[in-house]
Amino acid sequence: MNLSGQSVSEALRFYKMEPSQLIVFHDDLDLAKNKVRTKAGGGHGGHNGLRSIDGHIGVDYKRVRLGIGHPGKKEMVHGYVLQDFAGDEWDGVKQLVKSLAKHLPFLLDNNEAEYMNKVALDTKPAKVEAAAGKPGKVVRGDTAAAS
Repeated sequence: MNLSGQSVSEALRFYKMEPSQLIVFHDDLDLAKNKVRTKAGGGHGGHNGLRSIDGHIGVDYKRVRLGIGHPGKKEMVHGYVLQDFAGDEWDGVKQLVKSLAKHLPFLLDNNEAEYMNKVALDTKPAKVEAAAGKPGKVVRGDTAAAS
């Protein structure tokens, strides 16, 4: 990942694409886990993979920032970003990836706001709402099911 700029540059050349046609999906420490944000251009924010891509093709490409959360201490970041997901995180990761792919047409049509909205609704954590003395219901996004 840290040297991905060379591969990305070669792929753009091979497919005769401009950097503005590129979308890079990457992890982001500054976003909460499973949060998604899009942006075009900008800096690398300390991300070594983006730094490499910027060095090879410039900064004029789209980025989809995938939140991984922050470990809490700066000295823990290196090990944190290199570790695998915990067992209980895999369901959320699978759900996120499925949603990112499902709603990709919005991103390809330059409708970033709708893309982020659809993904957020799909990946919204379930919460239990309990009324006084009544069983709660599980609510995810805009759908509800009795529990």
